[in-house]
Amino acid sequence: MKLRLNLSIAGMAALLVAGVAAAPSASAPSTGVLLLAHGGSAGWNASVDAVARQVDTDHPTEVAFGMATRAAIAGAIERLLARGVTEIVAVPLFVSSHSSVITSTEYLLGLRPDAPKDLALFAKMNHGAHAPAAAGPSAGADDPHAAHAAPAAAPVDPTSPIAVRVPLRMTPAFNRHPLVAAIATDRARSISTDPAREAVVLVAHGPVPDDDNRKWLADMAVLAEGVRAAVPFAAVDVITVRDDAGPAMREAATRELRALVSTHVAAGRRVLVVPHLMSFGGIEQGVRKRLEGLDYTMTSQALLPDPRVADWVRASVSAGASQ
Repeated sequence: MKLRLNLSIAGMAALLVAGVAAAPSASAPSTGVLLLAHGGSAGWNASVDAVARQVDTDHPTEVAFGMATRAAIAGAIERLLARGVTEIVAVPLFVSSHSSVITSTEYLLGLRPDAPKDLALFAKMNHGAHAPAAAGPSAGADDPHAAHAAPAAAPVDPTSPIAVRVPLRMTPAFNRHPLVAAIATDRARSISTDPAREAVVLVAHGPVPDDDNRKWLADMAVLAEGVRAAVPFAAVDVITVRDDAGPAMREAATRELRALVSTHVAAGRRVLVVPHLMSFGGIEQGVRKRLEGLDYTMTSQALLPDPRVADWVRASVSAGASQ
């Protein structure tokens, strides 16, 4: 009887050892992706949801639509936690990191100590409801600023940081990533007929502060070099239209854009306008209005939809916040 008992204890110990050996894989960190996006029309939201579904095959992924919208971000985080993630990587699906939307989001996520002044303005914006990314395309409003957030269960200060219960880091936006340069190149190629006689103009929305605008243009200049290295265009220029600025700054941006296009036309070049936007939804119409009466050709789509955007998200998750 005593021998049998000892054997039983030995067997149980072996099982426990086997369980401990298997534990590392069972307890390995599960990375969830918090995909941050502006939000807009139903088509625009559907293209973001499509990216989320692609990334979701590798990592649990949830979308938070809005401009630093606390309720949307907190809701997406809770959905990720409900899916069992033990760490979160927030990936901003934005053209540039040099934005008060990005800095406000960093504050809400507890990644910076001071709240940007624009956070209070973002908190007053009306953001509708949005289903989790796994549920499919969202039924968004036509207003590009009508983002989508799940209503809070109880009144919460929309400018207060979110208590995130797992480690969280945030990656850069598109900025100057080579995959973005490759997409811009293909957009230009799609309307090109004779690169040596063509000038490409990358046009972005741009921020209001001059310092941020210089950073946007510096990143775009790197993208322009990527386009130029891939295709022998006569010129590749970058410019921002600064749509959210006051009349004087907007008019100055319009004059600069028209002068740039006019100079290329006068030099006998065909001008290819490539909007450096996440999606078409209104800003490109403003660019067309600013260029009324001038000779140019514009691409038929912005950066999305494109399967490489999901590749960029995956690369961002792998790199973390190291870039």
